[in-house]
Amino acid sequence: MIRIGTCGWSYKDWIVAFYPESMRDKRGGWLEYYGRYFPTVEIDSTYYSVPGERTIQAWIAKGKRMEDFDFSLKMHKDVTHMRILKDGERAASAAKEFEDAVVRPLAEEDLLASVLVQLSPRFKVEGDEGSLRRLEMVLDALNTDRYDYVVEFRHKSWLDSSGYDYLPGVRDLLSSKNVAVCSLDSPYFPRTDTSTADHAYIRFHGKNYDIWWKGEKQIKDHRINRYDYLYKEEELEKWVPTIKEFDSKAEKTRIYFNNHGKAKAAKNAFYLMDSLGIPHQEKEIRIKEQFTLQSFG
Repeated sequence: MIRIGTCGWSYKDWIVAFYPESMRDKRGGWLEYYGRYFPTVEIDSTYYSVPGERTIQAWIAKGKRMEDFDFSLKMHKDVTHMRILKDGERAASAAKEFEDAVVRPLAEEDLLASVLVQLSPRFKVEGDEGSLRRLEMVLDALNTDRYDYVVEFRHKSWLDSSGYDYLPGVRDLLSSKNVAVCSLDSPYFPRTDTSTADHAYIRFHGKNYDIWWKGEKQIKDHRINRYDYLYKEEELEKWVPTIKEFDSKAEKTRIYFNNHGKAKAAKNAFYLMDSLGIPHQEKEIRIKEQFTLQSFG
């Protein structure tokens, strides 16, 4: 089963491109409008702050009004970008608190897809394997047998000498926990097709290599940022065999587009669904000309 969506839905620059002008001041209705076209979404806001019960209940209420919809969540940064760098026990405790407060309520309502543990680019393999042990402590604290967890590595030290697969100890740990490796299309990490679980997870970040590490740049009325990238059809078609291979091994394959600038993620998600023969409600996405830094000299 392949489910395709985008990373987030609440973007002001999706007005006109995706959301109708009449919904500009009706953000409370954006998620359910999004749900007419996509069966899943990745919630990125949980990385920045742990949502309160009121927010979680709002997601549940809206999710249950949509047919066959689910949410993936990003683990809070306190776990992935702070505590795990130095203290495995504290990271494990915070991860468990997140699971109890956010993951479990959605799962109990059958609205949970996956939980993404996106590690800091500063979290790297150490000579004494201390970092791998801290990651293991976090995973030990979680119900990986009950919920679908995914780890996204962002430092190349986790890869073996080929640069395209993970160290044996990493693969063994994730396989023993049925935790998937996030496969990426991004400017900052090599593409890997490693399978370590009965579920798979793919994220598309775009290909803005020239500005990924340079931050945003304001030029006239156009904000150029790392996620403002429209994939060409041939770029996505190259992924189709890999996705089908993942799907042949996994019970669930979840794919999210993070190139959210000006609704490009939605347009690319539709194209990939078409390429894979996945039916969806048709919608025109109005994409303006794609800008790059080179366009402005």
